[in-house]
Amino acid sequence: MLELKLLGCGVWEAFEPSLNGEASSECFLPEMLSIRSAGEIPNLVLCLFEGKRRSKADGSDSNEENLSKKDLALQQAVDQITTSFGKGSVMWLGRSLSPKQVPVVSTGSFSLDIALGIGGLPKGRVVEIYGPEASGKTTLALHIISEAQKQGGYCVFVDAEHALDPALAEAVGVKTENLLLSQPDCGEQALSLVDTLIRSGSVDVVVVDSAAALVPKGELDGEMGDAHMAMQARLMSQALRKLCHSLSLSKTILIFINQVRSKLSTFGGFGGPTEVTCGGNALKFYASVRLNIRRTGLVKKGEETIGSQVLVKIVKNKHAPPFKTAQFELEFGKGICLESEIVELGYKHKFITKIGGAYYSMNGQSFRGKDAIKQYLAENTNTREELMKKLREKLLDSEADKEKEFGMEAVNGDSTEEIISPHLTDEILSAVEA
Repeated sequence: MLELKLLGCGVWEAFEPSLNGEASSECFLPEMLSIRSAGEIPNLVLCLFEGKRRSKADGSDSNEENLSKKDLALQQAVDQITTSFGKGSVMWLGRSLSPKQVPVVSTGSFSLDIALGIGGLPKGRVVEIYGPEASGKTTLALHIISEAQKQGGYCVFVDAEHALDPALAEAVGVKTENLLLSQPDCGEQALSLVDTLIRSGSVDVVVVDSAAALVPKGELDGEMGDAHMAMQARLMSQALRKLCHSLSLSKTILIFINQVRSKLSTFGGFGGPTEVTCGGNALKFYASVRLNIRRTGLVKKGEETIGSQVLVKIVKNKHAPPFKTAQFELEFGKGICLESEIVELGYKHKFITKIGGAYYSMNGQSFRGKDAIKQYLAENTNTREELMKKLREKLLDSEADKEKEFGMEAVNGDSTEEIISPHLTDEILSAVEA
């Protein structure tokens, strides 16, 4: 004899007791049966249960035709969450309408975009750029603002250090008339206005220069020499907890420029980190990309120093393999020299050949000296874009081949792994800088 039981939320359970104490049962959702009349539910459930019982006896049952109690319970939970918190509060990852490819903003450096693996910095994420003084942190951030403005976006520069040079920003390519500038009095004010602008959903890039200069109000009100334990770290931790959700909704890139300090006591002994960033550890966790930028040399023209050679190491990357490096030139008063990057990469990958000691050849044309070919690429945009396209295809294909080769070696058991502490790479960078 079949018995019916209403489980709640419109779910009916039909079960048939047996002599041995066991019972077979099935659960049904009226919405899935397209039932419009509540009075029809028991009869339809009985008929459907009889059909399922016959299909089991015939051995023709399938998982697609049967809805288990777990599936029904999950569906009820999803419906309840959607009703309580709104559509989209919980969704199936593979069935969502969100784009698979993360939208990005270029860094202004061709080699750094390639090293990042996705063509730039991801939108809707936190990015940290840190390094020693005069290493190019602010210049790189201004280049990112310039690239975002080229896409039609609005940008904000929070100058907590009160040291932004408008002339440098214009030389880099920033449209200063479309750049919002704030020079806050304290850290709480800075992070509060950042939160307000991000929640508006109208800005594309927000740069905070720097996290080390975000002074808590309690420290400002105190006396010189007073001890303020971890006030800045608590401030950063609280702010990032609030900002991460707003960033995801507004697709804003939040860039924190950070300073480094010498670490006096190293618990790890030899090989441990000798430097530490300011503001506690919260920023390290919330950042999707962390860039360690350092000056490795100088660029000279005759006896005059016209720029610096910069090495950027991707310490953390949630969207592609980390620990890749990019090297480029920073010209004083101009910023990143894109043409120099292209010439170096083109020569390395044999798109540009060197004839003798001072002549370069490209597409059948000869150029005397590196400056001549750089000037040619700067004046001929189409040639430069074509060379960049070839380099991009070459570099991406080589990365894919490396991954495939590594996979084959792993299958054949030929690969040898060497475990190196991540802090040792910082030691190497420090040695190179010295």
